[in-house]
Amino acid sequence: MFKYKNININYIRYGNPEAQSVILLHGWGQNIEMMKPVGDSLIDNDVIIVDFPGHGKSEEPKEIWELNDFVEMIHELLKSLNIENPILIGHSFGGKISLLYASIYKVKKLILFGSPFKVKKNPNSLKVRTLKKLKTLPGLKNIAETMKKHMGSTDYRNASPMMRDILVRHVNTDITENVKKITCPTIIIWGTNDGAVPIADAYELETLIEDSAVIPYEGCTHYAYLERIGQTNQIIRNFIKEK
Repeated sequence: MFKYKNININYIRYGNPEAQSVILLHGWGQNIEMMKPVGDSLIDNDVIIVDFPGHGKSEEPKEIWELNDFVEMIHELLKSLNIENPILIGHSFGGKISLLYASIYKVKKLILFGSPFKVKKNPNSLKVRTLKKLKTLPGLKNIAETMKKHMGSTDYRNASPMMRDILVRHVNTDITENVKKITCPTIIIWGTNDGAVPIADAYELETLIEDSAVIPYEGCTHYAYLERIGQTNQIIRNFIKEK
């Protein structure tokens, strides 16, 4: 366990501690186990997989965290382990944190799976218009909040009140300008049928990060990296070995 902001952060470390450090960061609502199929193929390296706060065996934050708080938590963990210039591998929310980290700190290489980076804008959706209208009507604000829980994403419905607030901050935080600062080699693995973060976002990331390339997985979903885990692991191993 690692303590940050007075909460316990769970992580595992295995493989070869003398080799290149590879940090794996899972998606929202997930845990270490979601990244182990990748980490287990990289045991020639120094593998670290983290449970984000409020996920897996890590404690919930005691206050609302911004994205930068997650970045600083990872940075402090790596400093405590004497790790510099890591390779970051992130899925979904973990990819977003990886992007932000790589825009601030030195990263050797970056590997992304279905990683959001901008705010979705659906101002005319029926759901949004309905909730906004209900909130303006006398006595219906609480009903609107109840509807929000049932109409929202599975991640939102399954989260505690604190984690819901943090999730909302994450969803509403655009890091496009930060992404433009990334200079490390980056590969972007994405399912063409990703319903959470569209494949178009992958190609936009490719235009924002100078040294990057998209590897599309035809017919795969938001969990494309797992759907073709053998291919994913081979790509990553080759990428890590490249000078």
